[in-house]
Amino acid sequence: MTTDNGAGRYEFRVKGHLASRWAAWFDGMSLTNESDGTTSIRGPVTDQAALHGLLQRLRDTGLPLISVTQLDPSTTTPRRNVT
Repeated sequence: MTTDNGAGRYEFRVKGHLASRWAAWFDGMSLTNESDGTTSIRGPVTDQAALHGLLQRLRDTGLPLISVTQLDPSTTTPRRNVT
């Protein structure tokens, strides 16, 4: 379910690889190191405030943010680009 309050499943993609231990810092979201040198961070976001909190945490890693994508709630495919 997605609503205007920012709730839903998201995928954040950053340039560089994060170790699996970073998952705890991102509220247990799944981290996948991709072969193209990026990391995909996927999982549920409860509301707009949580979304902004995750974006701040991503900023604090120092890794360049490539994309933020809201995922279709019934699958893991992108629904629409947020940024």
